[in-house]
Amino acid sequence: MRHDLPGTDRLAFTLAPDGVGHLKLTRADKLNALDPEMIDALIAAGAALHDMPGLRCLVLSGEGRAFCAGLDLATMAQGLAEAGDLAARTHGNANRFQQMAMQFRKLPVPVIAAIHGACFGGGLQIAAGADIRVTSPDARLSVMELKWGIVPDMGHFALWRGLVRADVLRELTYTHREFSGEEARALGFATHCEADPLTRAMEIATEIAGKSPSAIRAAKALFARSDDEPTDALLLAEAIEQQRLLGSRNQMEAVASQMAGRPASFIDP
Repeated sequence: MRHDLPGTDRLAFTLAPDGVGHLKLTRADKLNALDPEMIDALIAAGAALHDMPGLRCLVLSGEGRAFCAGLDLATMAQGLAEAGDLAARTHGNANRFQQMAMQFRKLPVPVIAAIHGACFGGGLQIAAGADIRVTSPDARLSVMELKWGIVPDMGHFALWRGLVRADVLRELTYTHREFSGEEARALGFATHCEADPLTRAMEIATEIAGKSPSAIRAAKALFARSDDEPTDALLLAEAIEQQRLLGSRNQMEAVASQMAGRPASFIDP
């Protein structure tokens, strides 16, 4: 079922009855490059998705020949002129550009990026915001920003932390060399490498959407705290989430459906 997001021709969104959402970048003629309209559309979409009823998992993909080729060079001057004070925290702990990627990590439901074709610069940073990434073997990825004399500034240094070995991330950032989807899997940039990344992403999303949405959201909330909080705080957070889940309607349904060997019937939080 197609759902309208805040007015844009840059994105398309569908929400299936099982709770799997699909957000697709639709600027295919420009390899889904990020112009000011695309940036605004992505941020507005993230805000709409955050509280969307019935959403249990989100798949993020690009239409046409690429996932996202990064910043649209034809509009770079306009984007820089509109950037304002980048140190201003306009979206919680992020600025406008950082929010494009960080918002997917902040969504209360899991996000899976299906990557094919070019995934450069800002496109790679958006993919970094996902919980899971599936690349095609021949996908082309690059930390492109230093080619243009700038640094990755959409959460790159926070989002890849713990996923990609530090020296590898430094090399690829400093050199901006291109690497394949197969190499991305080996280096930690991707979770899976598949011939049809969108189909695989949808399969994973469908499996996630069939689990208790209360437990899935709780697990994502705990993962969000795991990078920065000390062990004692994480142990307490685990216990609090577990206590909230135990005996709840969805938790009891998870047990009952497993015991009866039938599909579960969960309610959305």
